[in-house]
Amino acid sequence: MKNGGLSVFSIFLGVFLILMLGCENDVKIPDEISEISVSLSVDRFDRAFAQVDSASLPDLIQEYPYLFPGNYPEDFWQEKIKDTIQLELNTEVAKAFPDFDAETLALENLFKHITFYYPKTPIPEVVTVTSDVSFRTPVILTDSLLIIGLDNYLGPDHHFYTGIQKFYAQNFRKEQIDVDVANAFAVKWVKREGNRRFLDEMIYHGKRLYLMERLLTLKDKNEIIDYTPEQYDWAMANETDIWTYFVENKLLFDTDSKLLSRFINPAPFSKFYLEFDNDSPPRLGRYIGWQIVKAYMDRNNIPLQMLPAKSADEIFKEANYKPRR
Repeated sequence: MKNGGLSVFSIFLGVFLILMLGCENDVKIPDEISEISVSLSVDRFDRAFAQVDSASLPDLIQEYPYLFPGNYPEDFWQEKIKDTIQLELNTEVAKAFPDFDAETLALENLFKHITFYYPKTPIPEVVTVTSDVSFRTPVILTDSLLIIGLDNYLGPDHHFYTGIQKFYAQNFRKEQIDVDVANAFAVKWVKREGNRRFLDEMIYHGKRLYLMERLLTLKDKNEIIDYTPEQYDWAMANETDIWTYFVENKLLFDTDSKLLSRFINPAPFSKFYLEFDNDSPPRLGRYIGWQIVKAYMDRNNIPLQMLPAKSADEIFKEANYKPRR
């Protein structure tokens, strides 16, 4: 991380990696997964709510009781369907999602992978809604239901997202729907160990990202970690220097909570407290944790389902992680 963040060698490496990543577009779903039959039922509740009137609203509430919390009286929903902001939400979602075909195909591919690795997992019914831009929980996944707030995927520059930090809004794209669903599935299986070390948090996110990567065969790696292509290229080109910084500053086993805001939590960039910080992508602790878990899985022939139970110490010790150069 020299000369504003990239050495001459790193720049050359970054160009090489961009060329190599272009080849990843040729990847395909393995035959044993693609042959699995999955057919999702998609219920466009967002359309039904947009079209409902005062007279038919009680019937809609009766049909979808789980979408109308009982602590809100019917009068609240009567006002809601006439609210100008809600009406604009309805219009913008209808323009962005005149159909849900491409998204359904992507989700079916995801659930084929889930069925392959976790055959006892039920296939949920998909229900699309508007959510008043609840971007911190854009999808809700239960055993029987997958609720997707379509107003969280209108494009990063949509005026609904004015005032939301750019590092969040950059991923408010419809192509991220299956990524968010894969994440919702992964967090059900990957649990934090309860330790407070920086390494534990890195490995937790590394396990989650690795599981998502295996479930999203066709996705570019940058989308899995919510990076732009340029951010992902930066992380790859500087992986050695990032790791050296963590090791030389003895951060791996540090319990300082500030490390989370510097290298784990959503932010505009990572905080090395060096001049190139503004050039760096955020959450580089998650990225390095992902690479450590990859190294561990490459060296250990274990089923994917066993990964979540492995401790951070075991993964770190047996990964023998050495960053790419």
